[in-house]
Amino acid sequence: MKSLGIPKELDDRRVEIRVVARVAPYLWPKGQPGLKWRVIIALSSLVLAKLVAVATPMILGSAVDSLAGNQNWLSQSFMLGAVGLTLAYGISRILESGFQQIRDVVFAKVGQRALRKVGLETFQHIHALSLRYHISRKTGGLSRVMERGVKGVAFLLRFLLFSIGPLVLQLVMITIALAAFYDARYVSVIAVAVIAYVWFTFVVTEWRVKIRKEMNDQDNDANQKAIDCLLNFETVKYFGAETREANRYDKAMAGYEVAALKTSNSLGFINIGQALIINSALVVVMIMSALEVSSGKASVGDFVTVNAFIMQVMMPLNFLGFVYP
Repeated sequence: MKSLGIPKELDDRRVEIRVVARVAPYLWPKGQPGLKWRVIIALSSLVLAKLVAVATPMILGSAVDSLAGNQNWLSQSFMLGAVGLTLAYGISRILESGFQQIRDVVFAKVGQRALRKVGLETFQHIHALSLRYHISRKTGGLSRVMERGVKGVAFLLRFLLFSIGPLVLQLVMITIALAAFYDARYVSVIAVAVIAYVWFTFVVTEWRVKIRKEMNDQDNDANQKAIDCLLNFETVKYFGAETREANRYDKAMAGYEVAALKTSNSLGFINIGQALIINSALVVVMIMSALEVSSGKASVGDFVTVNAFIMQVMMPLNFLGFVYP
């Protein structure tokens, strides 16, 4: 299907890019220095949380080695025993969670202000439309579209600021740590897993988008029939059309049921594929680490640290796979 000579897929992609470009300025509100400072503080808290997150597996691995009677570079540098390292591990976990909560609390006002401004702009835009549009409007469908769109902006802002950037930052930091302190082969496995994960998610999501659009259309249709029927309750009652309206609503809900089932089944498919990629990479890396421990090239603490690093890589990917579809 083409529109004005442009493939539909390319046209949809351009629309998505325009949406992101339209929403992005809300991350740096003009003429509002207070909100800008909030964005800066939120980003600083985010970076600190990621730094602590990368250090946490190393502290845990050092604590395990100390319990086994081995001393590594971390425990020797800070002259901490097993108890001290365990305490440091607990503090690092608290700091990571604390910085994340500070980020969310500080950014909340930015997100809510953006939500308010987008809602106002949408409201004004609808009032600026022609009389012909409002005469032929479908109130129920329109209200559902407004609700879904306005709330989606706040989610998109958080996704842009706290998902894509942090994911890239964490991958870079963990890659550097693994290459510097452990084996570069781990980095190769992670790189292959990340590429395979992103490719699989992108391909399957392009298919799921069509299904989700169908589900949203059916949802709008059902909501429109319900709201419009209630708005014209007197007319429906006067002509005794309750059964007819109930059948129309049930037919719309039946279409939504079918589309929702397709969406759920496709979500199960993408989750299975993503889990297969993530856990395959985890198993490969852990086998490589276990072989090094068995041969005496690495310690049990190194095994624990590598496992924690891999989990830190996979968890953000899993979240990205959840929100992107």
